Amino acid sequence: MVKTSKLRPFVQAIFTALSNGYIKGFAHGKIYQGDLKYVCVPGMNCYSCPGALGSCPIGALQSTLNSRNYNISLYVFGLISLFGVIFGRFVCGFLCPFGLIQDLLFKIPFVKKVSKLKGEKYLRWLRFLILAVFVIILPMFVIDITGLGKPWFCKYICPVGTLEGGIPLVLMNKNLRAAIGFLFKWKIAVLIGILLFSIIIYRPFCRYICPLGAIYGVFNKISFVRYSVDDSKCTKCGVCQKNCKLNIKVYENPNSLDCIRCGECRAGCPSKAIKIKSSAQEKIVFQKS
Repeated sequence: MVKTSKLRPFVQAIFTALSNGYIKGFAHGKIYQGDLKYVCVPGMNCYSCPGALGSCPIGALQSTLNSRNYNISLYVFGLISLFGVIFGRFVCGFLCPFGLIQDLLFKIPFVKKVSKLKGEKYLRWLRFLILAVFVIILPMFVIDITGLGKPWFCKYICPVGTLEGGIPLVLMNKNLRAAIGFLFKWKIAVLIGILLFSIIIYRPFCRYICPLGAIYGVFNKISFVRYSVDDSKCTKCGVCQKNCKLNIKVYENPNSLDCIRCGECRAGCPSKAIKIKSSAQEKIVFQKS
């Protein structure tokens, strides 16, 4: 059986290529606007990326919340919930293009890698605050003279949009280059900061900032595929936590809000006590041999 640690990068790369497969967009500096753009992809993937064939769930959510009629799209909520119920944060570990970028950056050698930051316990709740304020509250209630709100998270925070959409479009469009102002420079600074931190600490965007990861994390305990620990085998040796780049005590909380289902804990468990369990059938559907 292929180890998850070896399979995961291939799945990430394939899904990134499929979700950003509009080659013509990269060639001409124009985004795809066909019917597929009405469908949200599971992970963070900027609508404005020249190659993007679908929409980002967070961007779609903001665009439906900032209308003058305060209409809430059940379609968008339904898709996000569907992804969450089926996958949980498996999406973050396997299907998110920006997750792949962070994984690759963390492989770069550095003098000292950091397993967690000071105040980690509280910093991990920051993504929920960002979700509430920048994705929901501000788009709904801070409106302009026309009665419309802004996509606050996309406009002022999201590094994914800057990397996948902003930079390629600016490089390929002379008029956009001439219009660069403070906002674009601010977004570049945010992006650079996150990319540099990704070399030192594993997935800082996923840990502290990503509102989509915050949503999917809530589904971890009830998703169709979730982790379970066989208490009859587990010795609480702590190897799972040592293998986990997110520093999760898997033997205590196998379905943590932070778990991205990378599989490193299962691969390293000497007792083979960590399993993937189907929440639908309440039985083991897969176990590493």
